[in-house]
Amino acid sequence: MSLVINNLSKRFDNSEKSTLNNVSLDIQTGEFVCIVGASGCGKTTLLNLIAGLETPTEGEVLVDGVKVTKPGADRAVMFQEHGLYPWMNVLENVTFPLKLAKIPKEEQEKRANYYLEMVGLSEYKNYPIHQISGGMKQRTALARALVMDSKVLLMDEPFSALDKQTSNQLREELQRIWLETHKTIVFITHSVEESVYLADKVVVLSPKTGSICDIVNIDLERPRHVYSSEFVEFRHKILDEVKGENLL
Repeated sequence: MSLVINNLSKRFDNSEKSTLNNVSLDIQTGEFVCIVGASGCGKTTLLNLIAGLETPTEGEVLVDGVKVTKPGADRAVMFQEHGLYPWMNVLENVTFPLKLAKIPKEEQEKRANYYLEMVGLSEYKNYPIHQISGGMKQRTALARALVMDSKVLLMDEPFSALDKQTSNQLREELQRIWLETHKTIVFITHSVEESVYLADKVVVLSPKTGSICDIVNIDLERPRHVYSSEFVEFRHKILDEVKGENLL
């Protein structure tokens, strides 16, 4: 699987300037890519264009050479808000996209149970959504995103609304799941620390130009330790770039 972004630009009808301007990026199979930048730099817009939820003004997104024109089963999306259905229990929420795809019921439960085990929710699969914590809701949403076995997993700040302890725990779980599944992941985050912890490479977007100002390859062994000198060096480098772009 290859994900190629060619000269992508997006200008909304009510805006005088482009949110994104001439963005190009190649993402290889199994890569974990984090996109960071100050507010207004176009991170979520870029994710929505990859997902097919927005149409570019110029340029294109290609998945395995096929142009993205709409949402598709090859790209699963996980948003900041979990978007779970409160009238369904955990298992029913995870199997829902499989039902829409008309997957046989036995296969639905097999896949759902596999991913609920992966995210540590097997014991809670029959719980109503209102009876589980915020972190468990995001685990449920992650299992639902994984269950279709899409080529690409797109994640828009999925842990930002959680407390620090829960967020740290979930990013550790996500790294473990990524190492097990070898999914291609594009992950939007405001947290530079989170990006250095998770990513193979970090893409820094500029809010002034709407373009990529740097791509930083994170060549640290896993698991990574946030207090190691190498980790801190990467963190400072990217943070300085994000701050510098915001002040230009």
